[in-house]
Amino acid sequence: MQETRILLRNVGVIDPSDAGAYINAGGFAALKKALAMQPSQIIDVITASGLRGRGGAGFPAGQKLATTYNTPADQKYIICNADEGEPGTNKDRMLISGDPCAVLEGMAIAGKAVGANKGFVYLRGEYRYIFPILQQAIETAKANNCLGEDVLGSGFNFDIEVCSGGGAYICGDETALLDSMEGKRGEPRFKPPYPGVVGLYGKPTIINNVETLANMPLIVENGADWFRSLGTSTCPGTKLYTVSGNVKRRGTYEFPMGISLRTLIYDVCGGLNDGRQLLAVQTGGASCPMIRADQIDFNLDIEQAAAAGAALGSGAMLVIDDSNDIIDVLTNIANFFSHESCGKCTPCREGTRRMYQLMSKVNAHLGTTEDLETITDLATTMSIASFCGLGQTATTAISTAMRNFPSAFEARIFGTEMNYA
Repeated sequence: MQETRILLRNVGVIDPSDAGAYINAGGFAALKKALAMQPSQIIDVITASGLRGRGGAGFPAGQKLATTYNTPADQKYIICNADEGEPGTNKDRMLISGDPCAVLEGMAIAGKAVGANKGFVYLRGEYRYIFPILQQAIETAKANNCLGEDVLGSGFNFDIEVCSGGGAYICGDETALLDSMEGKRGEPRFKPPYPGVVGLYGKPTIINNVETLANMPLIVENGADWFRSLGTSTCPGTKLYTVSGNVKRRGTYEFPMGISLRTLIYDVCGGLNDGRQLLAVQTGGASCPMIRADQIDFNLDIEQAAAAGAALGSGAMLVIDDSNDIIDVLTNIANFFSHESCGKCTPCREGTRRMYQLMSKVNAHLGTTEDLETITDLATTMSIASFCGLGQTATTAISTAMRNFPSAFEARIFGTEMNYA
C-alpha cells in the first residue's frame, strides 16, 4: 500500500543538516509567506485547518496559538517538544533527524503568529546523535537568513536553541519539560495557569510536538482546505504511525488520518510471521489500552479509536502475536512506569511500585483472587487521584487487559488453560 509522504517527503532525500538543501526542495517558502501575513491571519489558517496536536493529547493547535497571541507579555517563547519518551514511538526521531528544517520553519511561523522571538528544541536525552544535525541545520538556516536577525529581510527576529533532556519519561509532559528547562527537577505543575499564559520563566509559551510543528509550513503554504482534504472531518491531515512488535515490516509510516488498524497491520506491515496468530495490539503507547485481535476493525483517528475502546495516542502500535504471554507484557509495562514515576504524588509514586509488585506476583503464578481485586482497586484510585497523566494512565494497559483477556489472569491464578479467542 502506497504511503502518503507529505511530512516525510524530504526524509532520506536531502541532507538534513543543510538548510540550503531544504531551500532547494521548496523549504522556507511558507515562512516567507507567513512573514507577509498578519499574526491573526496565520492563526486563522491554522485554526481553519483543524490541525490537532500530534503528541497524544490532540489539542487544537490554532486555539493554543490564539491563547498565547492574546496574552500580553514582553517576552514569549516557542518550544518544540522532541522528548519522545513513549516506548515504541519513533516518528519524531524520523522528522527531527531527517528533515529538521521543516520543524524549525514551523517554529518560526508559530513565533511570528504569537509574537515570540526565541525558540527552543527540547531534545530527548537518548537522541544525542541528533544534536549536531540540529545544530548544523540551525547554523545553515541562519547563514541563509531564514533564522536569526531580520529573517528574510522582514524585520522579524527569531533564534532557536537546542537543549537536551536527561532521559526522563515525565518530561514529555509539557509542564515537567518547563521545570527541566529551568534547571529544576522535572515534575508536572498545577494547571491552570497553562503554559500558553504562564510558561517558561513565567512567560507565555507555545509547546508543540515535532510532528505538529512540521505540519504548520504545509498548512500556511497550501491552505486550510488542502489540509482538510486529507484525513477525517474531526482529525484532518496525515499521521505518522510507528508499528513495532510481531509484524513482518516494522517501521514508521505516513498515511491520512483514518486508515484502519487492520489495513496498517496486514496490508502495510505485511501481517504476522507465518504460523502465528494475532493476540493483542496496544494502540497509542505504553499508557494506552490493550485490545484483542477481534477488536482491530476501526479507523485510526482520535474519536474513532476512543469509540472502539482503543487510543490513537502518539500513533505507536505494538503488535503482539501468540508467541508472547500477555501477563509478561503487562508486567514489563508496570515495571516501566514504576521506574519512570517522578515521585511527586503519592498515588503514582506508591501506586506504580505496588502495581509492579502485584503483577510480578501474578506473573510468577503466586497471585490470588484478592490480588486481582487489589489491582482493580489500585488502578481506579490511581486514575482518579494521580496528579498528572502519567499516574492517571499508567495502569490503562492492565485495566483493559483484565477486561479483554480475563483467561490470561485466571490461568495464572487457577492454573486453567488460557483462551485468547
